[in-house]
Amino acid sequence: MLPKIDKIKGIHPGLILKREIKRNNIKSSQLATSIGEHKQTISAIINQKRGINPELSIKLADYFHTEEDYFMMLQAGYEVKSKLTENSKRTPNLNNIRKVLFWDTSFDKIDWYKNKRAIIKRVLERGNQKEINEIIKFYGKSTVSTIAKSIKQSRLSSFQKNIEDFQLI
Repeated sequence: MLPKIDKIKGIHPGLILKREIKRNNIKSSQLATSIGEHKQTISAIINQKRGINPELSIKLADYFHTEEDYFMMLQAGYEVKSKLTENSKRTPNLNNIRKVLFWDTSFDKIDWYKNKRAIIKRVLERGNQKEINEIIKFYGKSTVSTIAKSIKQSRLSSFQKNIEDFQLI
């Protein structure tokens, strides 16, 4: 029995396929022959060097008696998670942001996506023109504007001034 997608979301479908091959006590070449695929294709998927396409998802679903989009959903979940991981490694141009702005945290370990709201607030409260421009460039003016509008109150008057100066309202 294949696991529910929500339990394994973000895992490469090749790992699940490898597990099922082992659990069903078959060889990948047997699976390939049974579904009319090249054994190299199955091997590449199991080794996470290749993804699942819609046609293969249907063939695998038929073989493992599951829904036709099961393996495609796994593939989509994996790709989304991979993209999020890739994006979380992106950073603004750190030469344009003073480390002292983030005195209370390890500057090198800031997750620029997860902490987006706090970062935008901090930079709008305490940042200079160069830093505010960098944050706007990195996140996009519409994102910075949306977040700035959602911040009800700031103890620093510079926050409101910067919102107005940079036309974020």
